[in-house]
Amino acid sequence: MEPSSKKLTGRLMLAVGGAVLGSLQFGYNTGVINAPQKVIEEFYNQTWVHRYGESILPTTLTTLWSLSVAIFSVGGMIGSFSVGLFVNRFGRRNSMLMMNLLAFVSAVLMGFSKLGKSFEMLILGRFIIGVYCGLTTGFVPMYVGEVSPTALRGALGTLHQLGIVVGILIAQVFGLDSIMGNKDLWPLLLSIIFIPALLQCIVLPFCPESPRFLLINRNEENRAKSVLKKLRGTADVTHDLQEMKEESRQMMREKKVTILELFRSPAYRQPILIAVVLQLSQQLSGINAVFYYSTSIFEKAGVQQPVYATIGSGIVNTAFTVVSLFVVERAGRRTLHLIGLAGKSKTVAQIYSDKQQVL
Repeated sequence: MEPSSKKLTGRLMLAVGGAVLGSLQFGYNTGVINAPQKVIEEFYNQTWVHRYGESILPTTLTTLWSLSVAIFSVGGMIGSFSVGLFVNRFGRRNSMLMMNLLAFVSAVLMGFSKLGKSFEMLILGRFIIGVYCGLTTGFVPMYVGEVSPTALRGALGTLHQLGIVVGILIAQVFGLDSIMGNKDLWPLLLSIIFIPALLQCIVLPFCPESPRFLLINRNEENRAKSVLKKLRGTADVTHDLQEMKEESRQMMREKKVTILELFRSPAYRQPILIAVVLQLSQQLSGINAVFYYSTSIFEKAGVQQPVYATIGSGIVNTAFTVVSLFVVERAGRRTLHLIGLAGKSKTVAQIYSDKQQVL
């Protein structure tokens, strides 16, 4: 391993930092809808009364609120399926830059929904920012991984997750009634996403395009070499270029496969199953339900200050993400994931045991 491969240069920090602003957006929009639930539901009721002259039915209100929360994930699913359409045509950096248009449109819709007396604007804004976040979950890890040296790829890759959990925590804090989670400022709470979008639009033009994209997709070796020199802070980038060329040769030798072939072929079956199980183990842990509905859950559980309990969960989430940043290269991805699975299993068993004792 060459010494330069472990060097954290200013250009590399700028590139990673600019990209991770997208991760921050994803986290913020995941957590922001939780705390102001009551004031937004009141806005829905007022809008309904203004239109129809009567209070909204509880079932209709629940449906509208559930749609407001879930539509973000629907948009995210659509966005995640569209990642390849953009990154291979426009590049990683340019794709991130272009998609900020969605964040600006969403900010306008949600920010002016109260003024326009339209909960449809809020729901549409949540859908659009969901599409943006779905795209971001593909763009950011890809870009960070491709600009990072091999020795730092694991640690810098963790910054994507750190950006997400920090964004969630910021949303939870800003959602306090004393800050922006009140009946007057909740539109600003939802539309403040234009600030990180604007920052990313300012920073990304000064960041290089992915050298892997330039070499493999565009066949621009000289430009890729120039970018690598700036990112690594050294004139000798032969090792990195050879690594990417070898990857390119392997890709050319491999035939394109369909989704069904991924599961049928023995060569792909194990990797695809590992990828699916990894994602399922996170999603089925219930973490999204915690971030979307924790304030309501804590309130029903009898917690006196549910918003602060929600912030507490956000702090724990952020703290352990920071821990993983420092131990991921030392302990390994598999070990850390197994520790997490063991912890979740113990928690579920404890909850089940407590419930049985109550019954």
